[in-house]
Amino acid sequence: MKRMLIVDDHEVLRDGVKRVFEKQPGTATSERRALSRRPLRLVREQDWDVVVLDISLGDRSGLEVLKELKQIRPQLPVLILSMHSEEQFARRAFKAGAAGYVTKDSPQRSWLRR
Repeated sequence: MKRMLIVDDHEVLRDGVKRVFEKQPGTATSERRALSRRPLRLVREQDWDVVVLDISLGDRSGLEVLKELKQIRPQLPVLILSMHSEEQFARRAFKAGAAGYVTKDSPQRSWLRR
């Protein structure tokens, strides 16, 4: 069972992302958080298989959070979820350590590639 941490500042989106991934065999999403500070603590205290992180959080940049996550757990895969086009932010996300980058308007199947 894969443990996934979903970090987005919109509850509806967190719930939607959870539903997409829960349809996949062997995936559990046990935490969904809106603010950037709590997920950092959760990553320090618990083992996660993947983090889905919004690039635009309400209280700070997802890219800043990504850099901190990678300092805490360098091997933890982080999938960036963004409303911004790939050309605009993907390169910066990968440079900061993201394992993947998908836009919120991407088809679900593109989120699930392994």
